[in-house]
Amino acid sequence: MSGHSKWATIKRKKASTDAARGKVFTKIIKEITIAARDGGGDPDGNPRLRLAIQTAKSSNMPQDNITRAIKKGTGELEGVHYEEINYEAYAPHGIAVIIQCVTDNRNRTVAELRHMISKHNGNLGDSGSVAWMFDRKGVVTIEKGKHTEDEVMEVILDAGADDLKTEDDYFEIISSVENLEKVRKAVEEKGYKIESANISYLAKELIALDETKAESVMKFLEVVEEYDDVQNLFTNADF
Repeated sequence: MSGHSKWATIKRKKASTDAARGKVFTKIIKEITIAARDGGGDPDGNPRLRLAIQTAKSSNMPQDNITRAIKKGTGELEGVHYEEINYEAYAPHGIAVIIQCVTDNRNRTVAELRHMISKHNGNLGDSGSVAWMFDRKGVVTIEKGKHTEDEVMEVILDAGADDLKTEDDYFEIISSVENLEKVRKAVEEKGYKIESANISYLAKELIALDETKAESVMKFLEVVEEYDDVQNLFTNADF
């Protein structure tokens, strides 16, 4: 199981709590706004926007919220100008972390991240300091349901997927970035329920952690992810 999968599994278990606090809505609204800004407000011609809207609906976000976010992205409504930035850091015990942020104030975000990371025994690195430890891949997550691994494999290989990982209650499909949309369409057309589809950073090699080290790294990741400007985290920790 990849470090991405481990962390993704942990995050899924706390998703309902996050949703109750409205944090999931905030992240999705930012994603919709950026997707609409960069690719237009028509989801039929904008795969990233279409996926963001699907995520919003699966999280029970009201349609009015979705519509407003799209209009802010396209400029039909006044809104905040968001910037996407990746930061690279080391968590405790030399664990590498890529932190994806969406911010309206780059200087504020980097200052607050640096303070937060240092406070929890990590270090904010320079650009390129940990990125080389990861591969940039397309990842589609679908509910397992009654589908077998062989059934899913047959569909995704024809669409150009590279790998299939089986977790407790979902499948994680890995592809090149270029084939992400093709794979997503293939599973969608087969009627599989897509939980997420995005570009991720998967660790080339994992670093195994004992229970004590895993606890401190997990605390670090949870604190960083709670920061409002953080959209996602990727790590090479093997919990």
